Amino acid sequence: MGNKILIIEDEESIRGFLKINFKKHNFIVSEAASGEEGLEKARIEKPDVVLLDVMLPGIDGFQVCEILRKEFADLGIIMLTAKGQDIDKIKGLQNGADDYVLKPFNTMELILRTNSLLRRMALKDSSNERKDTVDSDVFQLDFYSQRVYKHGKEILLTPKEFLLLKLFLENQNKAFTRDELLDKVWGYDFSGDTKIVDVNIRRLRSKIEDKNSQTMYIETVWGTGYRWRKEK
Repeated sequence: MGNKILIIEDEESIRGFLKINFKKHNFIVSEAASGEEGLEKARIEKPDVVLLDVMLPGIDGFQVCEILRKEFADLGIIMLTAKGQDIDKIKGLQNGADDYVLKPFNTMELILRTNSLLRRMALKDSSNERKDTVDSDVFQLDFYSQRVYKHGKEILLTPKEFLLLKLFLENQNKAFTRDELLDKVWGYDFSGDTKIVDVNIRRLRSKIEDKNSQTMYIETVWGTGYRWRKEK
């Protein structure tokens, strides 16, 4: 049985072309022509990955992405956009997207990126074979349910945020470059830019750091990247 993918795209020609090609690569494909229809289908069909166009009639792709991420923490989301400005990429990532692809795109590249995302999402399964949890004085990560707790209270993270937190907790006080984080969390074949790391770090910090306080956990290493401040 193939992975389920939902294509939310208002242009019928693009939607149909993607449907044909993803089916050739053993995906179970469903489609929607608007954000509202896409949300309804996602709730019913529970896809593994959503390909989401930014410019949609009615509610736009950014709004759809934000809603999907709130309702499905472990859903893979790839945004399709004709806009090349960094602010549009950043907005999509801030709303919970895992990746973005600029139109016009190479269909084979999009399929490869989708498969890469699915492999990264499956990392938690291989982690389960080694150890069920990572525990610290403050945080607990449960690989089986992919849940995160801080002082016993659950924090909702995206798959990328979960993998970043896992990597940091398992390597406390180690400084990672952005390229290393891209390789370990997004995969060696990810061809986007390193801004996706900074955006996800900001999102993760906003969820795990104590409010109105100095950085306690994820430190910026100027000229290098980031490290987790070792817990005493």
